Amino acid sequence: MVTNRRILSEVRVNRSMLAGGMVLTAIGSVLGAAGAAMVCAALLTAGRKWVRSLETPPAALAQRALRDVKTASAAGWEAWRAEHSSPN
Repeated sequence: MVTNRRILSEVRVNRSMLAGGMVLTAIGSVLGAAGAAMVCAALLTAGRKWVRSLETPPAALAQRALRDVKTASAAGWEAWRAEHSSPN
C-alpha cells in the first residue's frame, strides 16, 4: 500500500488544462447535438415533401399490399386443404 500512495502523491494534474478540456468538450457536445438536430430536421422535411409528391399515398399502398397478402394466403390455404382433404 505504501507504494500506491507514493505513486498517487507524485501525480500532478494541470487543473487549468483539465478545466479547459472539459469546457471545450461541453461546447463540442452542444454543437454536435445542434448539428444532429439540424440534420434530422432537414431529413424530416425532405421526407415529408417526398411523401406528399407521391401519386399514391403510403397508406393506400399498404392497404393494397395487405389485401394481396390476404388473397394469397387464402388461395394457399384453399390449395392445401384441397390437397390434404380427407375422404371422410
